[in-house]
Amino acid sequence: MADLRATNRAMFWRIIRRLLGANRGRVLVILLALGAGAAITAALLNLQVDAKRRLTSEFLAFGSNVIVAPRNAPDRTAESTTLEETLLDQVPATNEGNEVVRTGFLYLVADVTAFSSNTNSDAAERETPVVVTGYTGGAQQQMLDSSPTAPAIQTDGLPYCNLGARAASQLHVKMHDKLVLRNGKTEETCSVWYVLPYGGQEDNQIFVNIRTAQHLAGLPGRLSLVQATVLGTPQSIERYVAGLQQRLPNVDVRPIRQFTEGEARIYNRISGLLTATVGIVLLLTGLCVMAAMTNVAMERKMDVGLMKAIGGSVRRVLRLFLVEAALLGIAGGLIGGAAGIFLSIGLGKAVFGVAARPRLIVYPISVGLTVFVAILSAFPLRRLASIRPASLFRGEA
Repeated sequence: MADLRATNRAMFWRIIRRLLGANRGRVLVILLALGAGAAITAALLNLQVDAKRRLTSEFLAFGSNVIVAPRNAPDRTAESTTLEETLLDQVPATNEGNEVVRTGFLYLVADVTAFSSNTNSDAAERETPVVVTGYTGGAQQQMLDSSPTAPAIQTDGLPYCNLGARAASQLHVKMHDKLVLRNGKTEETCSVWYVLPYGGQEDNQIFVNIRTAQHLAGLPGRLSLVQATVLGTPQSIERYVAGLQQRLPNVDVRPIRQFTEGEARIYNRISGLLTATVGIVLLLTGLCVMAAMTNVAMERKMDVGLMKAIGGSVRRVLRLFLVEAALLGIAGGLIGGAAGIFLSIGLGKAVFGVAARPRLIVYPISVGLTVFVAILSAFPLRRLASIRPASLFRGEA
């Protein structure tokens, strides 16, 4: 019995090899159709997966999307209008596996005197009111840390400060010039390390270390607000905000809905367009393969009639052709899927300006879809099951 199974199995694969090699031109056409469909499918799916990360990074350029601020209180004291700095540690540092960038800010208006080679003696005596922003790490510190030549303290012992482009233009200062910041009787001196075009209201501000701002404001250990950059879907961000509201019931926690909802709308439109395109490509691929399979069915009538005449069952005959279609789908999917992922890298650069990152999950999905289409496209071969050997050999079929 085991020998019979081994013989049948060997004969089965021998017939499969013969079927694949009987008309190599048509097999090549089917492989090209399946490979092209798999390539476009893999490219679009990879772009669809990568678009979420790209959109998130693009929206993060607009700033943080969650704000923690003091509640409106009838008494306008320093304690009621600011937050304790320890609250920053109570904001979760992760959201469903994604890092959350948390930044504390303290705002005040200080009188600034600039000492620069670009200012004359009269200008150096004038004080200009400027918004001074103290910060605790976050995006500002990440920018500084990305430069190997940017120490936290200058060699002359002065703390650093960063200026927005318009503030630097107003004060007529450039990098490494000195600024004196004065709030009442308290003053601090800092050295300009960066002049940055933020593209928003930050262009009018001076950014300093949180300790410098707290000393100027006379508010040790206090913050004006906390901003958090939370990665994830809009639903994920909503869950994060809800959990944060429960953890911090005495403060105002709110998301910037324009960012999260705008990102969701844009991604849903892009995702819907790419999904529809993938569906159309697979449909066209299936029609091309089905047309080729119809010709195959017409050519193999005599072979199927002979198989049935010598005792071959309908199920075994159909299994031969389904396995043939599946093998063609696997071959086309493997080749086309790999080509499509590399194609998506160039498409991502053309669409988003940055090359798309290859996503390995896309490869088996595109191969699986190609195999599925190949098997469905073999439907015309079911006509062979109804062939009657006697009628075929008499020339009636």
